[in-house]
Amino acid sequence: MSIRYKICFEFLGTDFFGSQKQPDRRTVQGEIEKALRTLIKDKVNIIVSGRLDAKVSARYLVAHFDTDIKIENTQKFLYSVNCILPPDIKIFEFEVANPDFHAQKSAKYKHYRYLILNDHVASVFENKCLFYPYETLDIERINKSLSYIIGYHDFSAFKSNSDNPYSDCIIYYAKAKHETINNRNFIAIDIIGNRFLYNMVRTIVGELLYIERKKINPLFMKEVLESNDRSKAADVITAQGLTLEYVGYDDVNEYIKTKF
Repeated sequence: MSIRYKICFEFLGTDFFGSQKQPDRRTVQGEIEKALRTLIKDKVNIIVSGRLDAKVSARYLVAHFDTDIKIENTQKFLYSVNCILPPDIKIFEFEVANPDFHAQKSAKYKHYRYLILNDHVASVFENKCLFYPYETLDIERINKSLSYIIGYHDFSAFKSNSDNPYSDCIIYYAKAKHETINNRNFIAIDIIGNRFLYNMVRTIVGELLYIERKKINPLFMKEVLESNDRSKAADVITAQGLTLEYVGYDDVNEYIKTKF
């Protein structure tokens, strides 16, 4: 009888061509499946909770897979699979799941964070963030712009071409805040939604920076959103700085209350 297993993992996206498996490309799914197949001796295929672009990292991503092989000691298996995996991927949870659990379809929300180094000097770690040295960004104005995307909206204006037929999303939380790390000035933009379209977060951040650089009224974010026209929005910003922080299967309001 087939058994369903759930894994939770993190990865640094710098050297990956995204999370989804591609022929002749180094991907997160490909590396995990290779490690699992080595240990289980079965051709398992994992279903990941979402697709991430090249260079995007994740602190908490979920996947499941089915196999007829019963794994007696999950803790020992967890240790062994991490010995096989490359150093830029780590599985930190491994357990038997309910047969009806689906990593993708059971997910209720996702939390993305975009990190900007808003300083006059670059960092040796800038491949993990966007370096924005032009001027000090105004958090109040940014949060005013973000307030217009909260709620249920058609996000066609912020969606790059893809085969995803959906354009509507619910944004539960969207806010920016200052963070000081080792005396360097960062701005973290947190966005939580029920789902996200292709390049949606990176386009929203691009729009925020465009509004700030041009000193446009934050109301412009609302005008672009309501246009449903991709040509009205800013270009997609670099993937460096974007991290999937969490995939939630519980109540989103409790998560927001606990997290923020």
